[in-house]
Amino acid sequence: MNSKVSTPSTVLEFSADSSLEIIVDQVAAVLADSDLSFGHGAESAEDEAVWLVLHACQIEAFEDVQWDRRLKLEQRRTVESCLSKRLQSKKPMAYILKQAWFAGFSFYVDERVLVPRSFLGEWIPDQFVPWIEPRRVHSVLDLCCGSGCIGIASALAFEDAKVVLSDVSPEALEVANKNIDRYDLGNRVSTHCGNRFEGLSQKFDLILCNPPYVSDQRMAKLPAEYLAEPEIGLRAGVDGLDFIRPFLAEARNFLTDKGYVVVEAGSASGAVELAWPDVTFTWLGTEHDEMVLFLLSADEFDQYESSFLTSRTADY
Repeated sequence: MNSKVSTPSTVLEFSADSSLEIIVDQVAAVLADSDLSFGHGAESAEDEAVWLVLHACQIEAFEDVQWDRRLKLEQRRTVESCLSKRLQSKKPMAYILKQAWFAGFSFYVDERVLVPRSFLGEWIPDQFVPWIEPRRVHSVLDLCCGSGCIGIASALAFEDAKVVLSDVSPEALEVANKNIDRYDLGNRVSTHCGNRFEGLSQKFDLILCNPPYVSDQRMAKLPAEYLAEPEIGLRAGVDGLDFIRPFLAEARNFLTDKGYVVVEAGSASGAVELAWPDVTFTWLGTEHDEMVLFLLSADEFDQYESSFLTSRTADY
């Protein structure tokens, strides 16, 4: 007996004898044929279909998969239910599954936080070598932490470091604390609530920040999946620098003399270069872009102090 799920454009039938591979192909076809946007943990309909079906089967992404296996009835129903929710709500799949992957680790997520997808995840496992000497990193601040994925992945990479997860949203910190408990890191990772550096007193060897950087113009064009996320984690004014500008003016006060800051500027990277034309930013290359993450040392903050204290707004 076939089970069915109705979608806006088709009726999907999961036969009891359909293999995992066939069901993935069917789900991918439906997702590709729908008015959806990808990029929240999956870059395509095919990737999202694999994620959904493996999750329903409780198969981790790194496990060997027997693609010819058959799904149990309960697993097929889970796929149908989650697919239906995805199509009807247009929310990111991560919110529906309550799961996202970052830097090789699984994290709990829900609508209280952005879906983890920072480019920082490409550098954390290798401890930012060669730019940073890992043995010198004893304290890390994850500012705008959201789910805590950046700071927790850093704690797992820098095994001797103490990490503070800080966010202006108490709701986001509730999610971050769930993930701290998930990895049993309560002895090394703590949370703090405040806007930027508000309420912090210590200095850090490494400050990581994935701040809001979406300009007003870009916000107006975002697909539904992005609008389902907390706006406070995305919107950053006319040029996308409403957070980054005061952050750079304040960061040196919370950095050790041999410390570093790594910031994801994303779509505001061009605005960063325009706002501080005399600053030589070190841009860390990523798989998809050569200019989305910048690194600054404490010495560079000292060198460009006057520039960071007075910057202009880009004409966007």
